Amino acid sequence: MSDDNADNTGDAGDVEDVQLRDVTEADLEVFLAYEHDPEAVRRSRFTPRPRAAFMTHWKERVLGDDTCHVLTVTVDGDPAGSLVAWWEGERRFIGYWLGRPYWARGIGSRALALFLRREKTRPLYADPFHGNTASVRLLEKHGFRRTGTVRHGEDEHIMLVLDGA
Repeated sequence: MSDDNADNTGDAGDVEDVQLRDVTEADLEVFLAYEHDPEAVRRSRFTPRPRAAFMTHWKERVLGDDTCHVLTVTVDGDPAGSLVAWWEGERRFIGYWLGRPYWARGIGSRALALFLRREKTRPLYADPFHGNTASVRLLEKHGFRRTGTVRHGEDEHIMLVLDGA
């Protein structure tokens, strides 16, 4: 799962209703389109999956895994993206992805705040691509701190951790 590509520095918070809800089958088509957005791919350094692989991954590895905590982000009722927490070995990771129409409007920040109230596991880790400065800023704004870097293929990612409860 990729960390998001959202630039959440906007201040339109009073106008838009940001909520979290369970993922529906229809959301997957929206998520697939967001994953294939060229600018999102560039910022995240995440290779988009072909449709069949995407659907299998989401249905079996995300929605089919009881240890995953996954929710759809909605803005004024429309699916804007997803937030997910999953186990990778002994570490609990968080990832998110917002569609480009929802970047730079403060939506990622509000959605992440809502999600962190529900996801109680700490420490909680994230590892966005180092060049995805908006995502790194978003996580740091919510209390994640840098602990180093990791490599995914040829790309350097920043390891962040949220401690405490």
